[in-house]
Amino acid sequence: MRNDYQDIINLPHHVSETRPHMSMRDRAAQFSPFAALTGYDAAVQETARLTDQRVELDEEMKQSLSERLNLIQENLAMAPVVEITYFIPDERKKGGAYSTATGAVKKIDEYQRLVVLRDGTNVPMDEITEISGAMFRALDDSFA
Repeated sequence: MRNDYQDIINLPHHVSETRPHMSMRDRAAQFSPFAALTGYDAAVQETARLTDQRVELDEEMKQSLSERLNLIQENLAMAPVVEITYFIPDERKKGGAYSTATGAVKKIDEYQRLVVLRDGTNVPMDEITEISGAMFRALDDSFA
């Protein structure tokens, strides 16, 4: 067996006088995998994320929602409890998601076009697709 390093094996480790000592973490980082396409995985995941398409309401449905909002406005003193389904547009891509908020209505803000629930939820009036609740049972039964 040949030992070519016998002359240097017992020498002290070299310490540079001009360069600072590199930490083990920084030294290990030199050998970490190189990601040539930084952000590629995130872009693929974003593209694969599903969104719902917004349902366009016909005039009859818009009229029904308007009547229900008026009925809520007339009965605000009773703090009517309603269930409102509405569309939330996606900020990054076409489409969005539907959400349902349930609670007592605090006010209807015509200026900002919001239905404000007592729990602080703000529902954009232009995104509402359905409103239901106990106060509408008579209306719902007449259409059935």
